[in-house]
Amino acid sequence: MIFDKFCIDNKVAVVTGGTKGIGKAIALALAEAGADIAVVSRTPNAEAEKEIKSFGKRYMHHCADLTKRDQTKNVISAIVEKMGKVDILVNNSGLIRRSSAIEYSESDWDETLEIDLSAAFILSQEAARSMLKEGSGKIINIASVLAFQGGINVTAYTTAKHGIVGLTRALANDWASKGINVNTIAPSYFVTELTEALYNDPMRSKSITDRTPVGRWGQPEDIGCAAVFLASSASDFIHGVVLPVDGGWLAW
Repeated sequence: MIFDKFCIDNKVAVVTGGTKGIGKAIALALAEAGADIAVVSRTPNAEAEKEIKSFGKRYMHHCADLTKRDQTKNVISAIVEKMGKVDILVNNSGLIRRSSAIEYSESDWDETLEIDLSAAFILSQEAARSMLKEGSGKIINIASVLAFQGGINVTAYTTAKHGIVGLTRALANDWASKGINVNTIAPSYFVTELTEALYNDPMRSKSITDRTPVGRWGQPEDIGCAAVFLASSASDFIHGVVLPVDGGWLAW
């Protein structure tokens, strides 16, 4: 049956930033599709844990600050020790610091690049060490439509998301023949904590809605099905792709 290809029973999925927003929606979708879930974030979230566990799958939370490289390097090994393996990695954690380019601080630049780009590389590298032993694995990066555009007052974020696309293609070229799929989802404007300031600005929010062909902001749940597809065997021949989930934003 074709639907069997979308089943990820007995897989272990790691989702960074999986306690809220897009990350939580992805974790819930992967759990509903059959995967055991390991969530990585700075602090636990009891509500997210309860919702994910409601699908009857194994769950763990690993505390880590992905702006600190020594913590990032230990994430995968800690999860493998407890969960036994890593089949799916979703690099979702992200940070936005807003300022004009002329006033953008070096500390904001460094922190944003560390969590939005460097952490994704380190986690992918560590996960691949485990996946290569199994001869299979799925790595899903979360970029943004700003991987195609420049944005406004988000210099480091835009740079990092362009970098995520390059990283995705480079890793796909390296690991596709070894059974590991590396792909990226590029959301447009979604209702999350990262975009709260824009969403709560009536003029800016309306300009985004008017600019989006579907006529609304994205909801975190809109990402879930795309993540399940890229995490499942239905996407086995898909490598190095950037999949916009954007309500038509890039078609405008």
